Amino acid sequence: MKKILSLALVLVLSLTMVVGCGKKEVAYTVEDGVLTMATNAYFPPYEYYDGTEIVGIDIEIAQAVADKLGLELKIEDMEFDSIIIAVQRGKADVGLAGMTVTEDRLKSVSFSESYATGIQVVIVKEGSGIESLEDLEGKKIGVQLATTGDIYATDEFGSDYVHQYNKGNDAVLALVQGKVDAVIIDNEPAKNFVTANEGLTILPTEYAVEDYAAAINKDNTELLEKFNEALKALIEDGTVQKIIDKYIPAE
Repeated sequence: MKKILSLALVLVLSLTMVVGCGKKEVAYTVEDGVLTMATNAYFPPYEYYDGTEIVGIDIEIAQAVADKLGLELKIEDMEFDSIIIAVQRGKADVGLAGMTVTEDRLKSVSFSESYATGIQVVIVKEGSGIESLEDLEGKKIGVQLATTGDIYATDEFGSDYVHQYNKGNDAVLALVQGKVDAVIIDNEPAKNFVTANEGLTILPTEYAVEDYAAAINKDNTELLEKFNEALKALIEDGTVQKIIDKYIPAE
């Protein structure tokens, strides 16, 4: 009888250890079993609304990473300048929003391996007389708040000439309405905005080239390691490139 009880106790302890290990495996996320992604869903084709659903490159990459980690993906849409704060305060696990690695941001969060390259460009009205980057001097420039376009333009042209908007499309609307003379924003969203708004064009000269990565809480080294492992595997097997090609066909 004692042997039977001992065996039963061992089985119970073993089951407890298995369940405990299972919980430990997902304890590195804000919500057990869930990868919470903070984004700003007004940045096509990286993240945008298709009806009521948020879709795009970053969404599919995050979903692929979550699948590899055995986690459910949960998306939280917020203002761009709230994303790093949400990651810092443990409200979200990762921030993906066409976000560039910068020295200033590295003071607040860690970043994953880069998964895409972004190019900053300038949108102007056709016939505006602005034909080069040099022509931007003294002009009113629209940017999305807290983006690298905002940072670069403020450093180069001065805050008096930079007009900040919560969303990229708000900056473009200001350009259409004549409230600003140009908008600095990433190339892929820029192409979408120009297509949707007649009379706008993109200057042929690139403003800046940068790498996109996922923002992760500095203290969450376990998530950073696991996220990077999954991301690297998805880059190596071609999944990431297939997702990018789906939204940005080769010209």
